[in-house]
Amino acid sequence: MLIGDKDINQQTIIIAELSANHGHDIQVAKNTIKAAKEAGADAIKLQTYTADTITLDCDNEYFQLNNGTVWDGRTLYDLYKEASTPWEWHEELFDYANELGLICFSSPFDYSAVDLLEKLHVPAYKVASFEITDIPLIEYIASKKKPVIISTGIATLSEINEAIEACRRMGNDQIILLKCTSSYPAKIEDANLVTMKNMKETFEVQVGLSDHTLGITTPITAVALGAKVVEKHIILDKSIGGPDASFSLDRNEFKQMVNAVRDAEKAVGKVDYELTDKKKESRKLSRSLFVVQDIKKGEKLTRENVKSIRPGYGISPKYYDDILGKEAKKDLLKGTPLDWRMMRQC
Repeated sequence: MLIGDKDINQQTIIIAELSANHGHDIQVAKNTIKAAKEAGADAIKLQTYTADTITLDCDNEYFQLNNGTVWDGRTLYDLYKEASTPWEWHEELFDYANELGLICFSSPFDYSAVDLLEKLHVPAYKVASFEITDIPLIEYIASKKKPVIISTGIATLSEINEAIEACRRMGNDQIILLKCTSSYPAKIEDANLVTMKNMKETFEVQVGLSDHTLGITTPITAVALGAKVVEKHIILDKSIGGPDASFSLDRNEFKQMVNAVRDAEKAVGKVDYELTDKKKESRKLSRSLFVVQDIKKGEKLTRENVKSIRPGYGISPKYYDDILGKEAKKDLLKGTPLDWRMMRQC
């Protein structure tokens, strides 16, 4: 599956999530995009909504945040007004990212956001965790025939299935499910990354991680377990502050994560039993049968005069019992690697 010009089967796609880490300053946004590129990200992702398209300007109990998040005490409208990326920035940010060679796409939160992103020719769409139950929106997104990346943070198994079926009803099977813990920040012990393998097998889709834990351990582990996409928030400097600063990586931390992920990919590698030239050379240090005491011609080979030791220039130790009791065809000196031609065959 291609996202932009990147094949997720060839290399894990690393997505830098801009989110609210721009402080409503477009230059900060552009500098963050550049930092993501320099850190080694493959893509930058925005969020496309306004406070009015995602919630209601209301401060009754239903719209107050008090769920143990870093945003408790605020209203949804106030939070999203601060966190939103102005729509009038989108084209400029997309163009800038593309100039840098970064894939740029977004999470739309209503139909009008999808329409805007279509005009910008996005190569993929992201469905945020809290939108996974909005089946009509998912159907509209999937109808655009682009890869659909879906975070599963708050969904039950049946709700994940409904979201996937919504995509497939629209003739779109380009689906990637992201394991996500919708806590901000999330505890590392709540990551439960083995769920990725189960999602891949259960729904026959590609899988990845949208991460809100602190640090870089969880993304590295996810890649080792088969994640084809890793998404992590990036911020220029945490001193900027903002709604997502506490669980974002700064540019240096993001680069460390990218380097570690790429190393993890190399370590995972492929199924390989082939003996390379280097392995063959290393085999010289393995065990083999050696003469460990001088043996006269006609004398029998015994456990005292022949042993399995390093290095590996003699007969394989698996033949030890077969050579015991055979007679030497010539004098054999201590330290000689044993060879079949040195003994009489009975």
